[in-house]
Amino acid sequence: MSGHYPADGGSIVFEGRELIGVPPHRIARAGIARTYQIPRPFAHLTVLENVALPPMFGQVVMDRASAEREAWRWLEFTGLASRANLLPAQLNLHQRKFLELARALASRPKLIFLDEVLSGLTAGEMDEAIRLIRAIRDQGTSVVFVEHVMRAVMELTDRVVVLTYGRAIAQGAPREVMRHPEVMSAYLGTTHA
Repeated sequence: MSGHYPADGGSIVFEGRELIGVPPHRIARAGIARTYQIPRPFAHLTVLENVALPPMFGQVVMDRASAEREAWRWLEFTGLASRANLLPAQLNLHQRKFLELARALASRPKLIFLDEVLSGLTAGEMDEAIRLIRAIRDQGTSVVFVEHVMRAVMELTDRVVVLTYGRAIAQGAPREVMRHPEVMSAYLGTTHA
């Protein structure tokens, strides 16, 4: 959906527009952003510069000064403002994950994909991330959340689709899906004598 990998089939339609074959910068302009499970900041740019780059190419194209103001907004939101002048290598994993989040949000997406944003975080860091994700949703951005932390899935989702080996095995309300026999077998295993 983000254009990172070219599609080899199917159809992706967002707000009535086909996105197969559309370059990533046009997907960003359409209002779609994503984070990566393993953070991928630009190592030679500061935290502020990393977050100021997407607004220059996102849904609302901004000049550099406006992009930096937008970046400060999201650095404050994610708690990274005090680290704005550091390089990404000077951040811990939690901070790099929040840098990914701030970068994606700075493009002002209508739809954001969060790829295992909670993996590797402590319980307290997870609580903070869940609070931020809830705030993103409450601001009107649609969130597609790929996650294995069930507490977060149950707290944050309205609808769940469970995949195993690339095939959807259940979808619907979170509590209903978690009780689905095929989901239980795929993720919890089966009992053996």
